[in-house]
Amino acid sequence: MQIVDLLPEGDPRVENWGLMDSPAPTFLIVLAYLLVVVWWGRKVMARRTTGFSLQPLMLVYNFCMVLFSGWLWYEFCVAGWFGGGYTLGCQPVDRSRKPKAYRMARVCWFFFISKLVELLDTAFFIARRKFDQVSFLHVFHHAIMPVSWWFGVKYVPGGISTFHAMLNCFIHLLMYTYYGLAAAGPKFRRYIWWKKYLTTAQIIQFVVTILHSVYTLSLRDCNYPKLFNYWILSYALIFLVLFANFYSRAYNKSMSVAGIHPIPMQDRLGCKRD
Repeated sequence: MQIVDLLPEGDPRVENWGLMDSPAPTFLIVLAYLLVVVWWGRKVMARRTTGFSLQPLMLVYNFCMVLFSGWLWYEFCVAGWFGGGYTLGCQPVDRSRKPKAYRMARVCWFFFISKLVELLDTAFFIARRKFDQVSFLHVFHHAIMPVSWWFGVKYVPGGISTFHAMLNCFIHLLMYTYYGLAAAGPKFRRYIWWKKYLTTAQIIQFVVTILHSVYTLSLRDCNYPKLFNYWILSYALIFLVLFANFYSRAYNKSMSVAGIHPIPMQDRLGCKRD
């Protein structure tokens, strides 16, 4: 049996939506991201002695992403998890054209689009010569999420998989708020004392996602494709390990006989998206 045989039929509601007719464009976008931005862009910027100053652009970008993340979180809540009739148990995909079901499918598609937009994060890092922030965790996350969510929207735009997406949107709302304040300059540094707790919130997000996936996988006769649930569980475990490793290195190392001093967190690495 091939993996393709485990996939359900594509959702007919999304077949004519942008980029949803074939996975090829999404794969090509991710490939271009890896080759042009990560590889070529880094080589070009390595020849420069200084990076570009992008403060105005970063302020606008982070502000827009705060609004986008907040709207996505609200839509996931209203369409399903708070007011839409969703439960933490077996929650299959409603493929009807009922308003709430269609609204959920739509926000899933916009969530997928948000993962493509977030590829700009890496471009901004490289343009500013913040090479240390373009870590394995950063690149792996940004490359895997658009592809993962193309399949999610194509086959299961709703149901169990949207639980972790809802959590992710809320974390992103907090994250881009933090990055917006950080980009605003030294005068706002006093308002970003909570970066350690942001990393903690992300770790909690993965733990909750894992527990939810394990619980729903244990349910019998649940009409939700287990392949997607196993996939969510797998990458939640991977990111939990990566983030826990970062947290341990960043906050729990003894630096001097005077006591424990956390290693300064890189602006982005410690707060990567799931």
